[in-house]
Amino acid sequence: MASVPTFNKVGYTTVQNRLNCNRNVHLGNSRCLKVRIFEERAKSGFCKLVTRAVAAKPEIDISNPDWKKKIEDDFERRFNLPHLRDVLDVEPRPTTFSLKSRNPIGEGNGSLNSGWNGYVNDDDRALLKVIKFASPNSAGAECVDGDCTFIEQWVHRAGPRKMIYYEPSCVKAAIVTCGGLCPGLNDVIRQIVFTLDKYGVKNIVGIPFGYRGFTEKGLSEIPLSRHVVQNINVVGGSFLGVSRGAPSTTEIVDSIQGRGIDMLFVLGGDGTHAGANAIHEECRRRKLKVSVVGVPKTIDNDILLVDKTFGFDTAVEAAQKAINSAYIEAQSAYHGVGLVKLMGRTSGFIAMHASLSSGQIDICLIPEVSFNLEGPNGVLAHLEHLIETKGFAMICVAEGAGQELLEKSHATDASGNAVLSDIGVHLQQKIKKHFKEKGLYADVKYIDPTYMVRAVRANASDAILCTVLGQNAVHGAFAGFSGITTGTCNTHYVYLPITEVIKSTRHVDPNSRMWHRCLTSTGQPDFH
Repeated sequence: MASVPTFNKVGYTTVQNRLNCNRNVHLGNSRCLKVRIFEERAKSGFCKLVTRAVAAKPEIDISNPDWKKKIEDDFERRFNLPHLRDVLDVEPRPTTFSLKSRNPIGEGNGSLNSGWNGYVNDDDRALLKVIKFASPNSAGAECVDGDCTFIEQWVHRAGPRKMIYYEPSCVKAAIVTCGGLCPGLNDVIRQIVFTLDKYGVKNIVGIPFGYRGFTEKGLSEIPLSRHVVQNINVVGGSFLGVSRGAPSTTEIVDSIQGRGIDMLFVLGGDGTHAGANAIHEECRRRKLKVSVVGVPKTIDNDILLVDKTFGFDTAVEAAQKAINSAYIEAQSAYHGVGLVKLMGRTSGFIAMHASLSSGQIDICLIPEVSFNLEGPNGVLAHLEHLIETKGFAMICVAEGAGQELLEKSHATDASGNAVLSDIGVHLQQKIKKHFKEKGLYADVKYIDPTYMVRAVRANASDAILCTVLGQNAVHGAFAGFSGITTGTCNTHYVYLPITEVIKSTRHVDPNSRMWHRCLTSTGQPDFH
């Protein structure tokens, strides 16, 4: 028997308690999805919803001649997009979206009968995996059998459809931004409004301060239009505001129903997406004609399946400025040590990419790769070697790295995430202590640019990504999909079921070529 390599479960915790909180949650499950939910009544009267999903690995008997087809069929079933037709008797109508007209088009004007119209066929697909590995020993290899048989995994292509399932003039659309700040939030909001306007939707609102805005007294909907959002992309932050934590799913859907919302666009990370999926399932249970569409947002770049999340490139670029400042400080000081701590709770993508792009880092430490500080092969011994040979050194560490070396706080934030101990301060103290005990001098320059890298305006690369993601979110809603998110897979824009992207957190693969490239750039040894 061999197991299909699906998604690992590193960084997910089992939540054992369900405290008093009046709500009903029904998270959409696939056969491989196990969801645990923890709720507690917060002081504000809100429930904090923390979803931790773990992907179970189905057993596949490769002695069965049809094993490959079984895997492909199972994948197709799991990645089939939820649609309004699944629970409602709805009929489509010709789209009002056109690239040939300044205004939304009406029915029967001949636009849809022309040879080219820019629409995407419902049967268009993109490959999720494109590398054919020759050996299980190849860097980054994901193989089911010893021959690394290539298994086709197709996902739905994103874009405007020829037929839509809403009457645009009757639609009320809402946008909500949840979690922490991220470069590009305003770009996505702007494009969602622009694209809705292109379809002919005029009733567009923003929900202020995340899911909290659905129920918090004193928080009113923010009317949105092309004129209102025209220039919001020139600054960072969120025009709508953000917050962590949430009311119950029941309360949120009650609010959606009471407000007459037909489309909900949710911008956030995996926790926010888990909440969006719960909202989607509750709407389906009530047989409401509501499309819930996510746009993955996290500078940590830790969302499964997608190439990268918006804001990541900008965060890496902003992190380089901190690294360059630390580099100048360290190089200018006698026995200088530049230490930069970057965001990355369980995934070290920002630290890895910032180290690669700057070319100034000697030691890169990430959560996925354990390390020893002490001993002949430890970080401190290598740091001593760097000081002796080049006169200074540079360290880049992700905030979640080395947590096993620190005393745990056992506290959680409003989203239910564990509050991490400060690895940056710990390293700073350890370095000073080590060199003092050795009778050597070291001048440590510590920089923590955490909030600086996420509050800036999106750069050109992220602005383009945000633009397309915002557009595709609207196209997906009008196509009748719900419980989906949009992103890029192998540079192609696709739709994915939310249930698949929240199965676990995406991590840096220590056996991947990208991590190997980082090690080649830094020249660091194995710290064990």
